[in-house]
Amino acid sequence: MTKKRIAVLGAGPMGLAVAYQLARDGHQPIVFEGDERVGGMAASFDFSGLEIERYYHFHCISDSALLSILEELGISSRMHWTSTKMGYWYLNTIQDWGNPIALLNFKGLSLIAKFRYGLHAFLSTKRNDWKPLDKVDAVMWIKNWVGAEAYEVLWRRLFDYKFYHYSSHLSAAWIWSRIRRIGRSRYNLFKEKLGYLEGGSQTLLQAMDSDIRKNGGEIRLRSPVIKVMIEHGAVTGIQTPMAIEKFDSVISTIPLPYIPQIMPDLPEHTLTQFRSVKNIAVVCVIVKLRQPLTDNFWLNVNDPEMDIPGIIEYSNLRPLEHSIVYVPFYMPGEHPKFAEPDQVFLQKVRKYLMKINANLREEDFIDMRASRYRFAQPIGVPGYLETIPDAKLSVKGLWVADTSYYYPEDRGISESVDFGRKMARAAVEKPNQESTRSPAK
Repeated sequence: MTKKRIAVLGAGPMGLAVAYQLARDGHQPIVFEGDERVGGMAASFDFSGLEIERYYHFHCISDSALLSILEELGISSRMHWTSTKMGYWYLNTIQDWGNPIALLNFKGLSLIAKFRYGLHAFLSTKRNDWKPLDKVDAVMWIKNWVGAEAYEVLWRRLFDYKFYHYSSHLSAAWIWSRIRRIGRSRYNLFKEKLGYLEGGSQTLLQAMDSDIRKNGGEIRLRSPVIKVMIEHGAVTGIQTPMAIEKFDSVISTIPLPYIPQIMPDLPEHTLTQFRSVKNIAVVCVIVKLRQPLTDNFWLNVNDPEMDIPGIIEYSNLRPLEHSIVYVPFYMPGEHPKFAEPDQVFLQKVRKYLMKINANLREEDFIDMRASRYRFAQPIGVPGYLETIPDAKLSVKGLWVADTSYYYPEDRGISESVDFGRKMARAAVEKPNQESTRSPAK
């Protein structure tokens, strides 16, 4: 085997997985990350003395790629599984949710609507073949199954307050994947089991970082890449603010909208494909409370006074000294709301939480922070895989992917690790090996 010097762009979970696999296979990956820390959306920060992710993460029992790498790194004992609860804030009250009894007792739905919703959820969990759903409109698919009543009560606000005007052009395959993942996290019909890492995602990130360096790789923080150098149809290296460096290959895992900026020499039709990719942005507010908000990990929200689809009470999954609540506001990045100051979102969250739990007082709010990410959620339009190039581009030695490449799976650490490792292996295979677009394809 010829040892290759490979530039990896981005130190999120996918980029680290690429470098991890390359280093273990005897190559020399050098990771370039513009941020001061590894992790991307999984990175942690100091929240009044608590090291915790800026954006919430949880793990399902079906996350085999994550469980495998934890075993390889010798930290599988730090994964813990918890029975969690789900609720639904509707008609100004918290109702149980997430199991057949809760569905039957749900106030605000007719019996036939409950039956249609339950049947759809059950069959979605059992389904394995997503390809027939790829070009099906998500809203119409759900309406046809559950009916107008259940759609209005249980689904519409998820679409309205996550995708806004993109709601009418989403693939049913993406929605199906979301339903199936949560449904398969149950260890019986009535109980769901989710996982958390002791120490949070930082436990995995630090272990991967150390393993990469131990096996000859390198991670350069505060090191953005200005340009990927391409000559005569082949990649030759990368340009940073400091220098131009030569590499045998370049593997990019940064969000696709950045690609035309740093790879302007790509063929025009490829640049057009990358420019056409749309993403949802997020402003995620994290709150530290002196008392619990609810006893639910996940609380779906349908309230005309709240412009959010749900609330995640993370401390009901991972035991912590105080109650930790995440409140994500999703919206297209071009929406005027994304430009509003943090204080607007903080004030909304305070109001929302005090409405949900009337016992909360101002003094219960220990701290609140807002984090923003412009490219948080790729928008999976019908036929999405046909709209993006192969991860292996026509330029020799150049690979490009981000979380949208494992569509229809929702973005997640396990999915990023799985795709990153597969892409790393494919990138150093012989030229006649077939390229990779999506592990599921």
